[in-house]
Amino acid sequence: MTMPYAKVNGLEMYYEVHGTALDAPDARRPLVLLHGGVTTIGLSFGAVLPALSADRPVIAPELQGHGHTADTARDLTVPNLASDVVALLDELGIRQADFLGYSLGGLTALEIAVRHPERVGRLVTVSAPYTQDGMRDEIRTPDYSSPLLPTQADFQEMADAYAAVAPDPEHFQAFLAKVSAAAHAPLPWTADDLRALAAPTLLLIGDSDFVRVEHAAEMQSLIPRSHLAVLPATTHMTVLRRTFLVLPLLDEFLGDEETGAAASPQDADAS
Repeated sequence: MTMPYAKVNGLEMYYEVHGTALDAPDARRPLVLLHGGVTTIGLSFGAVLPALSADRPVIAPELQGHGHTADTARDLTVPNLASDVVALLDELGIRQADFLGYSLGGLTALEIAVRHPERVGRLVTVSAPYTQDGMRDEIRTPDYSSPLLPTQADFQEMADAYAAVAPDPEHFQAFLAKVSAAAHAPLPWTADDLRALAAPTLLLIGDSDFVRVEHAAEMQSLIPRSHLAVLPATTHMTVLRRTFLVLPLLDEFLGDEETGAAASPQDADAS
């Protein structure tokens, strides 16, 4: 594993490379992991990263203000985050990758797929809507008694992870407010944007997630070559921790090296 920084768009962006070396002969197409809001690479992907990196290169950046990557005065928006990730891939000389984004990272991955379709081979979004009304009411207007929301223990885990690696540990509360504002901002896509997506796409949510199941089903009906998986008895915080369900789905979906440019027979009918 390597853990360098890249200068992109005024950020010193931290990223990790796991698994096969990026320049290894016959290396599979890289997989880019984009973590959730207020989390780190480890908090979002610790349960699945060893398996995902077993036979391919995996690139995992930490987005603006998250983990090792210092915040800046720039607005924290989904288009800005997506621009940073594309700039990182340019720095690494990677023309195309598969993307797996969770929550805020899922929104970032979706933005890349919409604005830069040539960069995306396969797309996995986890717990990510395409409009704000796709979120449950108790998430859009938080009812802090809702069991769907992160627990106090979850928030403490986020705070501890931030304090352990952030360049400015005292910035956490201001950063939390910034991420919250970004999470509730209008999203930049239309139904036509989803209809135009070229990449084979897997939409993954929990049945007790922030995103309404009906909304995820709408997304699956709009995206031409998409599949929807709804995990039972699963909340927003536990989707990627249910490895016995998630890893077989990801292994099958990401195992096809086909690019977004040409459909294979199994992608002709979304399910």
